[in-house]
Amino acid sequence: MSGTDPHSRLISIAMTTYPHLLSPLKIGRATVPNRMVMGAMHTRLETLDRPHERLAAFYAARARGEIGLILTGGYSPVPEGVMDEGGLVLNHRDQLAEHRLITSAVKNAGGQIVLQILHAGRYAKVAECVSPSPGKARINVFPPRPLSTAEVWSTIESFAITSALAQEAGYAGVEIMGSEGYLINEFTAAITNQRDDEFGGSFEGRIRFPIEIVREVRARVNPEFMVIYRISSIDLMEGGMTGREIAEFARQVEQAGADMINTGVGWHESSVPTIAASVPRAAWGDAVRNIKQAVSIPVMASNRINAPEVAEQLIATGSADLVSMARPLLADPDFAKKTRLGKADEINTCIACNQACLDRIFTDRIATCLVNPRAGREIEFDDGLSNRPRRVAVIGGGPAGMAFAVNAAQRGHQVTLFEAGQELGGQLNMARQVPGKNEFNEMLRYFRVSLQRAGSVVRLNTRITPAELAEGHFDEIVIATGVSPRTPEIPGINHPKVLSYVDVLTKRVQVGQRVAIIGAGGIGFDVAEFLVGDAQESLSTTAFMSAWGVDTSIKSPGGLAPAASHPPRRTIHMFQRKSESLGKNLGKSTGWILKAKLRKAGVAMTGGATYDAIDDVGLHYTVNGERRVAEVDHVILCAGQNSNRELYDALQQRGVTTHLIGGADVATELDALRAIDQATRLAVSF
Repeated sequence: MSGTDPHSRLISIAMTTYPHLLSPLKIGRATVPNRMVMGAMHTRLETLDRPHERLAAFYAARARGEIGLILTGGYSPVPEGVMDEGGLVLNHRDQLAEHRLITSAVKNAGGQIVLQILHAGRYAKVAECVSPSPGKARINVFPPRPLSTAEVWSTIESFAITSALAQEAGYAGVEIMGSEGYLINEFTAAITNQRDDEFGGSFEGRIRFPIEIVREVRARVNPEFMVIYRISSIDLMEGGMTGREIAEFARQVEQAGADMINTGVGWHESSVPTIAASVPRAAWGDAVRNIKQAVSIPVMASNRINAPEVAEQLIATGSADLVSMARPLLADPDFAKKTRLGKADEINTCIACNQACLDRIFTDRIATCLVNPRAGREIEFDDGLSNRPRRVAVIGGGPAGMAFAVNAAQRGHQVTLFEAGQELGGQLNMARQVPGKNEFNEMLRYFRVSLQRAGSVVRLNTRITPAELAEGHFDEIVIATGVSPRTPEIPGINHPKVLSYVDVLTKRVQVGQRVAIIGAGGIGFDVAEFLVGDAQESLSTTAFMSAWGVDTSIKSPGGLAPAASHPPRRTIHMFQRKSESLGKNLGKSTGWILKAKLRKAGVAMTGGATYDAIDDVGLHYTVNGERRVAEVDHVILCAGQNSNRELYDALQQRGVTTHLIGGADVATELDALRAIDQATRLAVSF
C-alpha cells in the first residue's frame, strides 16, 4: 500500500533529495530530528498585549512545522545589555513562569527550544550601555561606558546565572550570542577592544571574555543541556579578526565546553550587506567552512539560506552540519514539514525584503512578514474552515488578489480569480526584473502553486464586465485591480523622450545612455538600479564579494579587501520635488545598500527640483531659483501611481456591494506589504 501511496512516494522522494537535511544529529547529549534550525530574531512581541501568549503561539507554530530546533530572540543577562528600553531580560527566578509558558507550548507541539543570551553592549539603545572600551557605535546615539575588570567578571557570572535559569525554565539549552557586533564581539575585535587588562591586548586576552563565559555556563548547567556559541565567522569590519584567528577561537570555544557553534556574519554597522536580497544565497559558506574544518563539534551555517536545496548543498559539501533560518521561518512556519513531505514547491519562501521584519525592528515596531502576515500575529487569525462557504469573484491577479484568493480558498470558499493580462503577478512582474529582487520569482511560484492546490479557478486574459459581475453569480466580489502610473503635468510630457517606469521594467523599449528619472521613491530607485545594476551581483557569490570588497579567504583583518570598480553603464540623474535627501524613506535595512550602489555607479541626485519642460534637448528644471537642463536621451516617469477603480466605481453605481483591496484601495508606491496583509485579513473574515 505505502509503495503506491502518493503521500509516501513524496516523502521518499524528499528523503532522497535532501538526505543530509532530513537526517537527525546529536548535539552534545541531545538529538535533533533534522538539520533545520529556527535562528534567533528580534520580534518585539513582548511590547504587545498578551506578550507571553503571543510568544508561545509564535514558537509553537514553528515546532508544529517540524523545525529541528528553535532559538529564541535574545534575552539579556543584565538590564544594561537590552536591545532597547523595556527589552528582554532573564536574571531572576520570578520570571520563570513566563518562560515556562513558552517552553511548554513548544514541547507540547513536539519541538525543542533554546534561549539565546544576548548582551547588546554598545548597541544597546539605553543610556546605561557598556562596552569593552570607549567609542560610540555609528548606529547608536548613546556613548557606552567601558566596563571595569571587576564588572567584566560580574558579567561573566550573569551569563551563567541566566543559563541556569533557562535550564530551570525548561529550555533545552542556551545560545551565547558572540557575533554581529554585540558585547562579546566587541571584546574579540581589536577595533573595539583597547583594554590593557586580562581581557584585552593580545589575541588571547581579547577572546578571554567569551571563553570564560562558555566555561562558566558549562559548569553551571546539566550535561544534557545544550551550550551553543554563536561566533562571528567574518567581522566585515576594519580591525576585526582574521580567518586564522577565528578558527583558533572556535577551537578554544569547543575546548571550553560548547556543544555546537552557530555562525554569524558581519556587524550591524558593517558597510557590507549580509542578509538582504541583494546578497546571493548561502554567500558566506566559505567563512562557515573555515570554522567547520577547525572543530569536531557541529557547526551551523546562517544568512541567506531560504530553500531546502540551498541548505542541503551546504551540508552535503561539508561546509556545515546544520542551517539556521530565521526570516524563512517567519515566511513559512511549516518549512521543515513541507520539506519532509516532498512539498518544497509549497514553501512560502522568504524573499529577504526585510520590509516587515528588520525594517520594523530597527524603527521600534513589531516584526511580521511581507509574504506571511500571520507571523507574530498567530493568535489573531482564524485559519479554520468557514462555517458559511461563499462563491467569491476576485478581479486582479497582483499580490493582493492572489493573497486573497489563496487564503479564501483555503477557508473553503469557491474562488474565481479574473486577471485581464496573460500572467499573474501584476506589479511583481516588474519588481522581479530589478537586480537583487530575483527572489520575487519565488513569491510568484508560491502563489501559483497555492492557488492550484487550494482549488481556486484562475481565468487569465479575462476582462470581466460590471454587467457580468452584477448578474448575481457571486456572493462576494473583491476588487484588486491595482494601480497605473501617474502622469505629472509638465510641458512636453508627451515628448517621444518620455517613458514610464512600466515601459522600462517590462523592457518594451530600449533605454538610451543618458537618462533623467523624475521621482525618487522606491520605484525611482528600482528603475535606477535596473538601468545601472549588475544582475549577477545578487546571484554570483564571486561577483558580490568583488563588488563589495570582501576577502573570502579572511586573511585580512575583518575579511575586507578593495572593492572592484567598473565604468558606469549609463549616465543617470534622479530628481524629486521635495528638498530633502533622495531615498530618505527607503527601507531602513536595505535603503543604504541601494544608495551605496547608485553612488558607486555615479548616479546624480537632485532634490527640490521644479520641472519646467521636456523637449528635444532633455529635461529643463529649476533648483534654488536657477534654471538648468539635463541633456538626456530619455526622461523616465516614476512620479507615483493612481488607483485603478473604474470597475469598482461602475459596480458602486449599480449598487453592487464590493470589497476594495491593494493598490486599487491605496496607491502608495508598490506596497506589497500592505496589500498582502489587507487581503489576508479580509479573506479570514469571510
